[in-house]
Amino acid sequence: MRIATTTTRIGAAIAIVLCMATIAFAQTETVSVKGDVPHPLTLSAADLAAMPRRTITASAHQLSGTWEGVEVRELLARAGVPSGEALRGRALALAVVVSGADGYRVVFGIAEFDPAFTDRVAILADRKDGAPLAANAAPFQLVMTDEKRPARWVRQVVAIEVVSLVETK
Repeated sequence: MRIATTTTRIGAAIAIVLCMATIAFAQTETVSVKGDVPHPLTLSAADLAAMPRRTITASAHQLSGTWEGVEVRELLARAGVPSGEALRGRALALAVVVSGADGYRVVFGIAEFDPAFTDRVAILADRKDGAPLAANAAPFQLVMTDEKRPARWVRQVVAIEVVSLVETK
């Protein structure tokens, strides 16, 4: 009787842990676009899959690959961040902070994502070489063309935050 009770308790504990892990993982399968934006967004993998897709070839640590995802510029535009001719003056003092689930963060100037300023392409990738991202990068990874070092390729992206560097009076 005692063994059956202990086994039942262990089984219940394992089930609870698995449920909690599943819930935690499901919560990380979204990315938010927030901060100084008119229209904050929380996007799921399905939302991103339904958006215009871009495929790029890039290299990291002497390994080339093909990544597929949504351009960061598209995400910023949907959040209401100015682009093209509207990206001037005070708007050029916007910074973009990309954060990973592990707390890793990198900062970009807003113009680094705008085709009116650069030919570099940045995507929020969800696939590499035709397959879902590896577990250490999933569900989303920031990947950029023409980077000499992939130190800014944030893995497990959970947030893209726009921050104004202009003081308000």
